[in-house]
Amino acid sequence: MVLKRIFRTVIMGPPGSGKGTVSGRIVKRFGLTHLSSGDLLRANIKAKTELGLLMKSCIDQGQLVPDDIISRLILTEMRSIEQSSWLLDGYPRTLAQAETLDGVCSVDRVINLDVPFQTIKQRLTSRWLHLPSGRVYNIDFNPPKISGLDDVTGEPLIQRDDDRPETITRRLKSYENQTQPVLEYYRSKGMLETFSGTETNKIWPHIQAFLSETLFSQNENVVGKA
Repeated sequence: MVLKRIFRTVIMGPPGSGKGTVSGRIVKRFGLTHLSSGDLLRANIKAKTELGLLMKSCIDQGQLVPDDIISRLILTEMRSIEQSSWLLDGYPRTLAQAETLDGVCSVDRVINLDVPFQTIKQRLTSRWLHLPSGRVYNIDFNPPKISGLDDVTGEPLIQRDDDRPETITRRLKSYENQTQPVLEYYRSKGMLETFSGTETNKIWPHIQAFLSETLFSQNENVVGKA
């Protein structure tokens, strides 16, 4: 699909909601440029840029990266794609970040993935790892042949700290507290589109239909004005 005008959207969803999968499908189907705050953060830390060093210092001390540093990171990157249609993933996460973004450019739509926390917990706590090889198992749909043991070596599997129930509960609660004001901010502007469900493959057709209708309508309007 070739868009006749610039279209900018933000995708939001808690860890484990399928946001990465949906983002990949949106980018592939509609040709938007994908801008991921997580990817940018890791790339800057690896390259040891000024912002990367600042962010690494915060992370190493167990602190949240301040809003102004994250915003500088994202907005700097956005300047290189200001004439492109894009999908922003992982930003904004706080009301301050949303207001900063709003002061720089207009967002057309915000896609919110509403997946029950219990579903997410089940997804993430089902993952087990064979550390030496990196093999990943899921007890729901890709279980090991013998419970708790690697199929190839027979060695014990481990669960990452991030996949432990108590850690997931903490991460989800933190996400909820941090982003609820952001969702209300975009809802009050009439920009929020929420898609609810427990399976990404069942949520995706609704997102695709919504974006197709929105973008097609925009294209028609632009052609009509030509």
